[in-house]
Amino acid sequence: MKINIKSTNMELTDPIKAHVEDKIGSLKKYISRYDEGDSVIVDVEVGRRNKHHKKGEVFRAEANLDLPGKMLRAEERDYDIYIAVNKVRGKIQREINKYKTERGDK
Repeated sequence: MKINIKSTNMELTDPIKAHVEDKIGSLKKYISRYDEGDSVIVDVEVGRRNKHHKKGEVFRAEANLDLPGKMLRAEERDYDIYIAVNKVRGKIQREINKYKTERGDK
């Protein structure tokens, strides 16, 4: 599984990048059946909604996972970038489980 990380309206620091790689990378065990030779690509975008908001859910995380026959997508917003990434991971994991039951995989 290959993870592409992009940031919008903020700097992509090493701790944020490591957190995204750790959380999203842990999904590999759920899609190993479809990942032949690193053919599965996950595009992750993290960032601020815009530069002038200072309070509330200003951070967002989005993941697009391209599996055979279907593109899975999850997006979350939160006041903390790390929490937004954690929420996206949970949401995309639920999408993977739904995808597997639709295909009849166990």
